[in-house]
Amino acid sequence: MGALSNLRVLDLTQVLAGPYCTMLLADMGADVVKIERPGGDMIRSNPPFVDDPDGEAYGGYFQSVNRGKKSIELNLGDEEDRADFLSLVEEADIVVENYRSGTMEKYDLGYETLKEYNEDIIYSSIRGFGDPRTGETHRQGQPSFDLIAQALGGVMETTGQPDGPPTKTGPGVGDLFTATLNCIGILAAVNHREQTGEGQYVDTAMYDSMLSFTERAIYQQSYTGEAPTRRGNSHPTLFPYNAFETDDGYAVIAAFNNNHWAELCDIMGREDLAEEYPTTAERLEHRDHLRGEISAWALEQTNDELVGQLEGRVPAAPVQTTEEIFEDDHVRARDMLVPVEQPGADTDVEIAGNPIKMSETEPKPRGRAPLLDEHREEVLGEQAEETADD
Repeated sequence: MGALSNLRVLDLTQVLAGPYCTMLLADMGADVVKIERPGGDMIRSNPPFVDDPDGEAYGGYFQSVNRGKKSIELNLGDEEDRADFLSLVEEADIVVENYRSGTMEKYDLGYETLKEYNEDIIYSSIRGFGDPRTGETHRQGQPSFDLIAQALGGVMETTGQPDGPPTKTGPGVGDLFTATLNCIGILAAVNHREQTGEGQYVDTAMYDSMLSFTERAIYQQSYTGEAPTRRGNSHPTLFPYNAFETDDGYAVIAAFNNNHWAELCDIMGREDLAEEYPTTAERLEHRDHLRGEISAWALEQTNDELVGQLEGRVPAAPVQTTEEIFEDDHVRARDMLVPVEQPGADTDVEIAGNPIKMSETEPKPRGRAPLLDEHREEVLGEQAEETADD
């Protein structure tokens, strides 16, 4: 049993932010019922596929963030389907949706309506710009995606090389970080309900989340009055704290305190640098010169040689490819690559595991993603039995 095995979640979300949030809840044991629009979540057909897009039920995108959920297909504009949804609301603990602001109200299924059917329901929304209930702005109702949130929230302006353009991060942090914060909000609301019996509305905006994510840029602007911008892989107040090219790749070195700096200089055979630049302020003032010295030394090493020399004395690591991640014993030991069935293919696939580790109620992917409407009879039949019993 998972830590949340007593909770049922009605998941009206699609694409990435919402499904990632409810995936975390499912990994922790919640009974997550994915309520899909007619035709299903729009990312069911997104690649990659193992072999045959026509023969496989869904691609890796959908599989990764919808594992361990149940699926039913409902048209909330249909009177019978709407009634089925409301019957599920009556017995649910949590409803999560990531539509534009006002969408659920068009179906008369907003928070206030659902409270009439279940007064202690926890209703959670993930939107680009939040909900008017928690702070009304002119942006609400506008569509938003990860790229939009990263652009508005300062992530792109502070990511990339100094002489290059603003750059989004590789992973979709506008979606994933927002989803994680929303999950935290839901769990806080669950705890509040345990203490008071009261449900509540939980709202997490992608734009807001990116401001939280770029916390360093925010305080730098406030303290200095200057807008932070791109610094590549370097850090504004720490040095050396950067990626350096080696003979066969790149490695990162984080030797910004005095002891690590002295160790690095000793390994490089450059004790003179440690003596000449012993303090953080001096190293920051002369960072361009020192970066050149470290870069010249790093180019003479392979990744294994550089990391091997520094390991145990100076924080350092290779910049790994995903292929190297799959070969890393640490990743296997931590159950961070999990095999699941890929319907329509003759082989299992691997998806990212859950990084939350617990001694008694271990979070983990609880099976593959569902087929569209796979659990209709189970979910709605179960609901019909409960209604009859009542």
